[in-house]
Amino acid sequence: MTLGAVGPTAIRFENIDKRYGGLYALRSVSLTIAAGECVALAGRNGSGKTTLLRIAARLVRPSSGKLSFSSAEGAENIVARNAGFVAHATMVYDELTAEENLLLFARLQGIAQPGKRVEAMLREVGLFERRDSLVRTFSRGMRQRVAIARALLNSPGALLLDEPATGLDPQGTAWLAQTLRRMRDAGAIVADTQTGASVRSILALADA
Repeated sequence: MTLGAVGPTAIRFENIDKRYGGLYALRSVSLTIAAGECVALAGRNGSGKTTLLRIAARLVRPSSGKLSFSSAEGAENIVARNAGFVAHATMVYDELTAEENLLLFARLQGIAQPGKRVEAMLREVGLFERRDSLVRTFSRGMRQRVAIARALLNSPGALLLDEPATGLDPQGTAWLAQTLRRMRDAGAIVADTQTGASVRSILALADA
């Protein structure tokens, strides 16, 4: 699996606020995450951990402040598009097959040779034999594998994770651990919310 396609990545949050009406989900958050760092966002429920990841994934706009990406090549726009996100919800379509889901996202992202890349990712997550099955027939763990494959399609320089091991069996968790270790060692950023099995705990399996 090709990782870190645009080189080592950094993410910078500068005075980020996020308001929903009069309620602040985030206030004056400044943080820099450097290439090769694994960061766990800790805090009580409702403290804004997932909101910060969604801002980094450009799924949510901050109310104020600045989000920036950079790489050794200075390719900020490419890096921004090259962030993968695994949410608590799988963000895949139940009425499409595993292969159709990944092909859709690969084409939306402009990935070269999408069919070849999708086949490689289905093999990577152990779902190639079920590629023609509708996602609604999958177990929660299998759906999570599709979601992780979706996030890895574009060989992200930054992987943003919200409870990534949800539903995974021990074999799936071990595979995820090895994948995250390869990404970290290749200089990618790995950031997660400190809930359930955190990335630090998962990486401990790979480093054992």
